[in-house]
Amino acid sequence: TGGYRTELFNSFAADNFSVDFVGSVSSGPNVVDRNNEGHRGWRIDQIAASVDGWLSTYQPDMILLMIGTNDILQDYALSTAPDRLSALIDQVTTRLPSSNVLVASIPPTSRSTDDQQQVISFNSSIPGIVDSKVSQGKNVSFVDIFNQLTTSDLADRVHPTAEGYNKIATAWHDAILPFTTIKQ
Repeated sequence: TGGYRTELFNSFAADNFSVDFVGSVSSGPNVVDRNNEGHRGWRIDQIAASVDGWLSTYQPDMILLMIGTNDILQDYALSTAPDRLSALIDQVTTRLPSSNVLVASIPPTSRSTDDQQQVISFNSSIPGIVDSKVSQGKNVSFVDIFNQLTTSDLADRVHPTAEGYNKIATAWHDAILPFTTIKQ
C-alpha cells in the first residue's frame, strides 16, 4: 500500500511541490515514488546499525523518523529505548548536520494493555529528547502522530488502516510544510 507515503506524496503533488523519497527499499504502488528506508520489524538498534551507510548514500534533506514500535512489540530493553532513540538522533544529526530530522511519536496499539502503556511511556520521552537536541542547535522537530490516531485506526491492533495512514500523512505533511516554499 505504501503506508503513509502514498498520501504524503499525493499531498505534495497537489501542492505542485516536487518530492523525491530516497532509500534502499522500494515498496508501495507504482504511481508514487516508492523509495524509502522502512524496514518491517526493525528496532531502533537495528536501524542505528545501518543508518550511517544510508545517510552517506542518499544524503536526504529531511529525515522522517517514526521508530520504537518494534522495540515495544519485541519487548526489547524497553527501559533504554529512549536512550537508543536519542543516540540515533545524534548519529543522524552528526552525519548530516544540515538535514532536518522530524521525530514522530509512535502510533497507539491495541495488541495489549501493557503494550499500549509502553507506547505511552516511550512517547512521553520523545518531546524532551527533541528539545534537548534543539537546545544543542540541531535541526530536529517533534511530530505528534500518536494523538492523530485512535485504536479504531488500526487494521490489526498494530498497523494503521488506510484512513490511519492518511492521518499520519497529514501530520507529516503539516510538519514538513514550514520547511518548504509552498504557500498555503
